Amino acid sequence: MEVPRVFDTIPSTTGDGDAAQSIDTVLTRPAPGTALLTVCGEIDTVTAPHLEAALHSLLDTDDATLVADLDGVTFLASSGLAVLIQAAHRAERSRRKLRLVASGRQVRRPLAITGTDQLFELHEDRASAGLPGPA
Repeated sequence: MEVPRVFDTIPSTTGDGDAAQSIDTVLTRPAPGTALLTVCGEIDTVTAPHLEAALHSLLDTDDATLVADLDGVTFLASSGLAVLIQAAHRAERSRRKLRLVASGRQVRRPLAITGTDQLFELHEDRASAGLPGPA
């Protein structure tokens, strides 16, 4: 198994005003041909560029299966939604589909309301997204 690639955290200035809010992203390869980006924190105007950089790294892999685990996302603003949409289109251009693991309302609702949920393969958990072993 490849050593995880960890991106720096960026403080967020949205939400409840807590300066400790941040976004953490980790890119790993849990199985041959599979790249997994795990995202935790608030996705807002401040942190969306960080998510965009992490998704670019995910999409730059040669892996056929691309998964973004968003179960740790506590808030998804329109700026984060725009970044996800761009990533879905980029994956499609490379003849791949971006799989999203998202069981929470904070991610699923914005996707459903905007109709952009159709751009992704949505999964309730990592296992249904085709990832091996425990989360």
